Amino acid sequence: MQTDIITQQNIDPLVVRIAFSKIKGINLSTATRLLGLLGSPEQFFSLQPGTLAAATGIDQRLCDTSYRKSLLEAAEKEALFIKTKSIRAAFVGYEGYPRRLSECDDAPAALYAIGPCNLDCLHSVAVVGTRHATPYGLDFVKHLVGDLAESLDSLVIISGLAYGIDVAAHRAALDADVPTVAVVAHGLNTIYPADHRDTAARIVSRGGAIVTEYTSDAAIHRSNFLSRNRIVAGLADAVIVVESDRRGGAMSTARIASAYGRDVMAVPGRTTDTYSRGCNALIAENTASIIRSADDLIEAMGWTARPKAATQTTMIFEMTPEQRTIADYITAHPDHTVNDICIGLSIPFSHLSALLFEMEMNDMIMTIPGGRYAVTAAR
Repeated sequence: MQTDIITQQNIDPLVVRIAFSKIKGINLSTATRLLGLLGSPEQFFSLQPGTLAAATGIDQRLCDTSYRKSLLEAAEKEALFIKTKSIRAAFVGYEGYPRRLSECDDAPAALYAIGPCNLDCLHSVAVVGTRHATPYGLDFVKHLVGDLAESLDSLVIISGLAYGIDVAAHRAALDADVPTVAVVAHGLNTIYPADHRDTAARIVSRGGAIVTEYTSDAAIHRSNFLSRNRIVAGLADAVIVVESDRRGGAMSTARIASAYGRDVMAVPGRTTDTYSRGCNALIAENTASIIRSADDLIEAMGWTARPKAATQTTMIFEMTPEQRTIADYITAHPDHTVNDICIGLSIPFSHLSALLFEMEMNDMIMTIPGGRYAVTAAR
């Protein structure tokens, strides 16, 4: 076959694979088909336009020499960025592409990651939910991830680094010393939201990874955030929806996961709670099963829990009447700060501060954003 001028020169295989993955509309399914027809990404860039179109049946515009040159030029810049920033790149058809993701036809043709986490670990759990997390949801995430960490070897927690349940899942994994993977909707030259940069840095330094399908030159679009949900679902064995209204990214992730054949579980809530409506709907329509604890997930997945080592029995502290009064007040006034509690219960500030500190240390209450408190689920 007559070759085109594009690959007359020696081109880095990394550059060719990046360029191939940037073909408009390409995904795992179409990349696999093209590789089956052409044999390698290099062939896409070496054949004459007419020959390429005849061999593949793709749109003539994708075969245009100038278009393919533009892909290679962009890929050269990206390859330099990848090497400079120590980013891992995985491509469809090549070693290193995540095993679970390779089962999903609409998965990306390339995946970029910074951080050492093994994406093919034995147990992979995605935890997703609303950006408007309640104390109930945050407390559930903390206990779920902590209990999974105590029970399972080779565990990774996956989420999207968004506000609310997502970042709570990452932070719970970090607290439990478990690797966590954040799937982002942009290139690895930035972190969004910027408020979570410190968390992202901790994720990488503690054995996790930041993962994306987007190159550093890609503009951030709203649609990117919906698109990345398929990666969250595809990388996981099971997807846990902690809190969600009837619409939102977590619901999208759950439905994608169900279509992929992944196990989907949802935390039930009161029918009157806005951010339990989505979870209750998933359960009602049999898209998700109920999860109440880590044991429910382990049993549903047929996983073998690690034998629990003999440890000192955790002390359960009973509330004093004064602490119970404070806890009841917090439950009845979830928006109140320490100053509000002070006034509402007529307790001197110094005494109340000491009581709140002791209650937090004994896992009776937890601090939440805005200088507020919530009674823990265990209470």
